[in-house]
Amino acid sequence: MGRYRGPVCKLCRRENLKLMLKGDRCYSDKCAFERKAYPPGGNVQKNRKVSDYGLQLREKQKVKRMYGLIERQFKNYFKMAERHKGIAGENLLIFLERRLDNIVFRLGFARSRNEARQSVRHNHFLVNGKKVNIPSYLVKPQDVVELKEKSKTISGIIESLNTVSRRGVPNWLELDKDKFRGKIASLPTREDLTFPIEERLIVELYSK
Repeated sequence: MGRYRGPVCKLCRRENLKLMLKGDRCYSDKCAFERKAYPPGGNVQKNRKVSDYGLQLREKQKVKRMYGLIERQFKNYFKMAERHKGIAGENLLIFLERRLDNIVFRLGFARSRNEARQSVRHNHFLVNGKKVNIPSYLVKPQDVVELKEKSKTISGIIESLNTVSRRGVPNWLELDKDKFRGKIASLPTREDLTFPIEERLIVELYSK
């Protein structure tokens, strides 16, 4: 199955959570999740009992959609997380946070992960002084991510940086707005990831 191309606000409503898929619009009164606080589609059954499998599936779908991945990519990350030393669920989230497109979004160079993914693919960013145009590239501690000189006049990136204080920069990242540069000070820990995710449900789903 290919990447989802439909209305992304429906995804937030389906998961009953703001996934921050539309950048600044998610903070405004135009946000569809705020205006339509119910799942998409008609004939919605209220108070319907959800099975354990249903809860596990919804959690997996929520995280997959948040990071903008297709099913095959997400499953591969889970396999990596299982092989890695430590707790599989936490490893999974840390791998997802280390993606270059997520780092670009977290540092404030883009208003959404989708926008960040496009910027990376269009060769706007350097990692340690070298061009990297692979959104799934996994950064390491002390890596420096910076905007190319020719890209520092792009209005969308400048506007996004000017509003980064609204959502904040994680404490495991360091941003130098004046130099259009960010540094990975350390890898994130589970405590750094404050978004409401129950990764144990994802582990249970893939462990069947």
